[in-house]
Amino acid sequence: MTRPYSLDLRERAVAAVESGQSRRQVAKLFKVGESSVIRWCARQRASGTCAAKPMGGHRRPILLSERDWLLARLSLAPDLTVRGLLKELADRGVKVSYGALWAFLTAEGLTFKKNSVRRRARATRRRS
Repeated sequence: MTRPYSLDLRERAVAAVESGQSRRQVAKLFKVGESSVIRWCARQRASGTCAAKPMGGHRRPILLSERDWLLARLSLAPDLTVRGLLKELADRGVKVSYGALWAFLTAEGLTFKKNSVRRRARATRRRS
């Protein structure tokens, strides 16, 4: 998603419309879309400011209700994969995406670390 136009540009465009120019003339003058100028003027009339609304925000943790079960399950089987956890959650009736589960595990500080036992066997070297 792109950034909103600056407040300075918005205020200058709204001031130009209020001074008597048409919205289309102002859009051409400031090289922005006509609909943008129309929306800025409408927002100025409705709320008293033409500032952009806040972007983004905080998403609620979807797996918070299953936190205790997930942590208990991972303590019993620490080598369980994310796909395996997804299947077990689906069996419990919790529909969640791979990314949401990954984000939950990361937020809890649970990561998969490779160790020497899980390494692949190395190819033998040929002697010349």
